[in-house]
Order: sequence, then C-alpha cells, then structure tokens
Amino acid sequence: MQAVHFGAGNIGRGFIGKLLYDAGYQTCFIDVNQDMIDRLNEEKKYRVIYAEEEGRVFEVGNVSGIHSLTEPEKVVDAIVNADIITTAVGTNILPVIAKIIARGLDKRYQQHDRPVNIIACENAIGGTTLLKQALLEETAAENHDRLLSLTGFPNAAVDRIVPNQQQENPLDVMVEPFFEWVTEEPKIIAEKPAIDGMNYVTNLEAYIERKLFTVNTGHAVTAYLGYMESKQTIKEALEDRQIYEKVMAVLQETGKLICRKYHFHENDHQEYIAKIISRFTNPFIVDEVTRVARTPIKKLGYNERFISPARQLLEQDIFPKALVYGIFAVLHYNYENDPEAVSLQAKLQADGIKKTLSEVSGLTIDSPIVTAVEKLFQETR
Repeated sequence: MQAVHFGAGNIGRGFIGKLLYDAGYQTCFIDVNQDMIDRLNEEKKYRVIYAEEEGRVFEVGNVSGIHSLTEPEKVVDAIVNADIITTAVGTNILPVIAKIIARGLDKRYQQHDRPVNIIACENAIGGTTLLKQALLEETAAENHDRLLSLTGFPNAAVDRIVPNQQQENPLDVMVEPFFEWVTEEPKIIAEKPAIDGMNYVTNLEAYIERKLFTVNTGHAVTAYLGYMESKQTIKEALEDRQIYEKVMAVLQETGKLICRKYHFHENDHQEYIAKIISRFTNPFIVDEVTRVARTPIKKLGYNERFISPARQLLEQDIFPKALVYGIFAVLHYNYENDPEAVSLQAKLQADGIKKTLSEVSGLTIDSPIVTAVEKLFQETR
C-alpha cells in the first residue's frame, strides 16, 4: 500500500509516518526541505524514540521523499498511485499544497477511478474541509463532481507532543508515548483505512473541541503564564503553584463548556484533564515555553484556543474570568525571536489594547472580553 504524506517535519515523521508504517504502508514524504528529502531517500528509514523512562525505540522503514518545488511531476505521479493521502503542514500551508494535490488528483482520475481518502492532520477544526475547499478552487468546475465522488475528505483530530530537539541523525525524532488520532467516519469513502491507533467517530467536533480547549488551550496558557514569570519550560512553569492554579482554572472553565455542549461525563473529563497535565509534566520531555507560545496572533484567532471557548462561555452567561487572564498573558508575550510576537507588541504600542485585541481576535471592540482584558492592563500598571 502506498501513502503520500505532505510534511516531513517532526509530527509527520514521529506521529503520522510511524502509524502509517505500522499499518503496512510505504510512505512518500512531500516537503520543501531538501536535506530532509535527501536523507529520507538515502537512508529509507528513521527511528522514533519515546520520551519515557524505558526509552523505547521504533524503526520506521519503507520511506522516501520528494521535493514538491523541484520535482512536482513526481509528486503528481505519487498521488496517482496513492492509497491514502495525509498532511501535517500547518493550516496556512494547506491552500499552497492544494495546487499540486489538485494536479495529482486530476491525472489520477483520468487514468483510473480508484477512490482515495485525504486526511489533514492539523491542529485546527475542519482542516480537511479547508483543504477540500482549496482543492475545489484549483479544480476545473466540470471536474468537481468527479473529484467529490471519488475522494473522501474526513476531518481529523490529532494529538501528540513533539518537543524541539536535536538528534544525532536529523531523521530521528523523539515523541511522547501518548497519541490520539480521531477521524470522521461518515466522510470516509470506500473502505476505511486499517490504521491501528486511528479511532473513527461520527461526531468529530466534540473530540476536536475537547482536545483544542483542553490540550491546546492548557498548553498555550501554561506557556504564556510561564513566560511572564521567566520560566524556561512547560514542566518548570507547572511546578510553580500559582501558574498551576491559573492553568487549572482555565481548564475548569473550558471543561464546563465542553461537558455542557457535548455531554461528556464530568468525572471522565476531570480524568482527561489530569492526563493532560501529567503529559505536560513528563520529566523526559524538555518543552520550551517559547516553542509552545509561538505565533500568538494565530492563537488569538476567533475560532482558536482562547477566544472560541471564552465567547462560547459568554453566550451561556458564564464570564470566562480565567480565560480572560490567559488572553492578558498572551498580550504580554514579547519574545524577540518570534515574528508574530514582535508584530503584536508593535501593534499594541501603536493602536492600544482594545483595538489590537479586537482586530486580531475578531471580537467587537466593546466585547466584554476585550473590556475585561483592558481592565487587567489598567489594574497592573
């Protein structure tokens, strides 16, 4: 079986690539990192190392690579013969890779009518839907029906912590043992991919929001609070009792929303939160706060990990006090090596708190959330 995976980064190799190999796929990684592509083609294997006391090591073989900019025709041909197509590139890159995927699918369906599923494994709600929309824009209108009838576009929720790292062999990657890959079963076309560790569900939104508002919100708020207190790592931040309590307050707010909205059992969700915190404090993972806190403007988006749960709580007449403090912490993030942090600070200086937060978050300037954040700034001056 042939898999085409866009994104040969740590998540692509350490998470998706390993599960594809375990399921019996030969995986072709598509990327723009020439060194990574050359190494994949030379070595045809790499190691996945678990961040744990036992330090288990797994070999991932049957891999190759194609540079999408210098060898586009090879990418097209790989798509023609693929049994599954996956991505882990970041949502902002999905419209970019849609061009070459559209070309590949067009050639594929000219040659045969074998269906294929495309699964975007991104840190976002509706990643595959976003890619599908971009593909339709890149596909001639008269071929839309063919594309939609032969291509499955299931959304997915993925979760695995992969810290910044330097391995002796750049192909090798260290990951936490825990992972979750949940896929939307109703949108699968033809046979379900038999991938051990991929869970199929009918209501994916519940699992995506549970993950986004617990793992992503919790991770990010820990990073921003830790940065404010000059902590270097996520583990170090959570060892500070005041930061820990603030993080837990945020997760209790998001947990209340998730349990009300999707009817998760409250005790089960508390166990889920405890599991997440234990993952954040894994002693074998050195996860720098500046890695987790990067791209603060993106993280303040309308449908993202802070603003979305905060506004949904407001709609239920619950004021998100802890989340508001988290947003306040994001706006303090001034790490000079993060271009978005630099841009955000410049905007705050030029336009002030209310206008800046309104513009980056999509909230109205008179939103109670915006007003409350500004008040926190006034109180702490």
